[in-house]
Amino acid sequence: NLECTLTDNWYDTIEWFGFLAPAAYVNILAEGNVDFVTLANNHTMDYGQTGYDSTVATLQQAGVPFVERDNSCVFTTENGLTIGLYGAVYYVLDEAAITSGIAALKEQGCDLVIFAPHWGVEGTYRPTEVQVELAHAAIDAGADIVWGSHPHVLQPIETYNGGIIYYSLGNFSFGGNGYPWDLDTALLQQEVIRAADG
Repeated sequence: NLECTLTDNWYDTIEWFGFLAPAAYVNILAEGNVDFVTLANNHTMDYGQTGYDSTVATLQQAGVPFVERDNSCVFTTENGLTIGLYGAVYYVLDEAAITSGIAALKEQGCDLVIFAPHWGVEGTYRPTEVQVELAHAAIDAGADIVWGSHPHVLQPIETYNGGIIYYSLGNFSFGGNGYPWDLDTALLQQEVIRAADG
């Protein structure tokens, strides 16, 4: 979850908390072995369309794949695993659009489908009813993993109908708050096994 704008220009922001980083910081992603990011969050537009376009161009130039809000993307790993991602933000969590987007990724033959919503309520430890319903709908539509962000604190992990749901993993690296009131976070390693028949 790349929750900032990458640009060398300074823009006025309409957000109280505007997250901005120099474009060169994209190298941190590559050097930190970050293979893929999502721009589906509430801060990629902090500096308007110009800042967003700069972020997209910076990622493209650096060769860092990404998924945008209310959109999907297919990413192939070095070992040939095809991963389909669908990103969404709490502004509009359109269940019909999300489930059809996820189903389309399955139809494209993706080995693994991840739904990456930016959702929930900041600072709350329990997912909302909407989060639970949408996570279940995403799994039912064909998502293997639901990987949520936005609460900035840990929320439960749930297995459901053959899939796994990470409602919120807290903060991995978050420069927007140097002294967060809750320092708990989680790093996870998800093992994916592809059988001989696919």
